[in-house]
Amino acid sequence: MTSVIMARQVRTKLEEFVRAKIEDWLGLKINREKTRVVEVREPSAELEFLGYSFRLDRDLGGRKIRYWNMQPSAKALAREREKLRGLINRRRGCQALPELIAELNRHLRGWANYFGAGYSRKAFREINAQVSRRLARHLRRRSQRGWRPPKGTSIHAHLQQLGLIYL
Repeated sequence: MTSVIMARQVRTKLEEFVRAKIEDWLGLKINREKTRVVEVREPSAELEFLGYSFRLDRDLGGRKIRYWNMQPSAKALAREREKLRGLINRRRGCQALPELIAELNRHLRGWANYFGAGYSRKAFREINAQVSRRLARHLRRRSQRGWRPPKGTSIHAHLQQLGLIYL
């Protein structure tokens, strides 16, 4: 079980109360190595939880207001890139392109639905670039002749015409 407890101040009394509730009342064991207290008011403090990275950021408009920033964590992006490497690789060279794109779309839709909350735009751009780069390389590798998109269209537009969705 994973949990996050937010409090203005963490004192030993609060820690003992939480420990008693989790270990005694619920019968669960707290992993002392993974348990930590994060002071989010510090400028570089960040909390990673369920694939998201949470931090308190300053306002982009220049005001003295701070807000919670929630975006996919670096670990989640690395796992997604690894998953895409598995989906688009040499061993899939003989798979029909519409099947490959349908499988990719299904996977990307699921990932985007989970990580769509918060400020995911930058992560989505990285994933889109990775997918189009890998698919273009895959298409070039499949044929003995060099593959190029049709004249007058970009790689991105051609992949979109083939049915690929972009996040």
